[in-house]
Amino acid sequence: MSSIPPETPTRMALEAAEAPERAARQLALNAGLVRDAGRRLRELAPPFAATLARGSSDHAAAFGKVLLETHARIPTLSHAPSIGSLYHATSPRFRGVPMLAISQSGRSPDLLAAAGDAKAQGAVVVALVNDTGSPLADLADIVIPVHAGAETSVAATKSFICTLVALTHLVAEWSQDGALLHALDATGDILGQAAAADWTPAVAPLQSARDMFVLGRGPTLPIAGEAALKFKETCGLHAEAFSSAEVAHGPMTLVGAGDPVLALGPLDVARAGLRERLADFTARGAAVIASGHPEDIADASLALPTQTNVHPVLGAIAQVQSFYGLANALSLARGYDPDRPPHLNKVTRTL
Repeated sequence: MSSIPPETPTRMALEAAEAPERAARQLALNAGLVRDAGRRLRELAPPFAATLARGSSDHAAAFGKVLLETHARIPTLSHAPSIGSLYHATSPRFRGVPMLAISQSGRSPDLLAAAGDAKAQGAVVVALVNDTGSPLADLADIVIPVHAGAETSVAATKSFICTLVALTHLVAEWSQDGALLHALDATGDILGQAAAADWTPAVAPLQSARDMFVLGRGPTLPIAGEAALKFKETCGLHAEAFSSAEVAHGPMTLVGAGDPVLALGPLDVARAGLRERLADFTARGAAVIASGHPEDIADASLALPTQTNVHPVLGAIAQVQSFYGLANALSLARGYDPDRPPHLNKVTRTL
C-alpha cells in the first residue's frame, strides 16, 4: 500500500508530465533518421509487416498495427515472442519483412531471442527502444530511439507515449502521409494540453470499483488496452479492454447497475456507433465515463475533457497522456504506490 503523501508528486506523475517535451524533442532529433528509415522500408515494399513486444510495448505495437494498416495499407501481424524464443519456429516467410521490435529496455531475454530468431530467418529488425546501448539495438537493422530519458517508475508512461510518437513518425514517413507528417508538428502542444486536462473527477466513481470495462476502437483500442493494464498494475482494479464494436457480442451481458465503463472515443470514422453503444450501457445503469466528441458521449455520466480539433492519431495519443493523470490519482486514492506495483519489475525477464 502507498506511503506517498497525496500532496507529494509520484515519479509516475513527474515522468508522465515530461512526455510532451520529450516527444517534441524526439521528433526533432529523429527527423533525418526516420526519413531514411521510411525510404528504406518503402523501397523494401514488403507484403506485410510484423510487431514483436510484450506488456505496454505490445499495446504500442497494436497502435503501430492500426497505423500501418490504415495509413500505409500494409497488413501487420503480431508475432508472439515465444514462437522464436521457445519454439524456434519463426517462419522463413519473414525474409525481407520488417519486424518492429518494441522495448523500453531492450533487454528482455524472450524478446531478444525472438528478434534474433527472426533475423536469422531474414527479417529486417526495426528496434524502437529507449536504451540505444541495449542488446536489442545492437542486433537490429534499423534503430529508432524513443528519447524518453530515464524512467524509474515501474509503471511506464513517458516511454509509452514517446513510443507511440515514434511509431507515428515512422509510419508517416514510410507512407508519405502528408497530413500525418504535418500533424506531428503540433505534438508537443497537443500533449501539453492533454497533460493539463483534469481527468481526476473520474476517481470518485472508480475508487471502490472491483472491475470495469475500458472501451476504444480504431486508434483508441490500443489506448484502452494500455489503460486497462495500468488500472490493474497501479490501482489493483480488474479492468478489461474491448472494442466498442465487439463488446456487445457477449461481454456486455456482464455489465449492470453501477458498474463503471470508461470509453475512449476515437476521433475518426471509428466513432460510428459509439453514441448508441454508450446509450446501451447507460440504459443498463452503468456509470459511463467517456472522452471523445461531445455528441458521441452525450449520454455519459461523466464527460472527460478531450481535444477534438486535432488529427485522430494525435488525439488518441493525447488521451493516454490525460489518462495517466487519472491512473496516478486513482492509485493513490485506493491506497497503492503507483511507482512500485506489487510483484512487478522494470525489466521483465521472461524466458
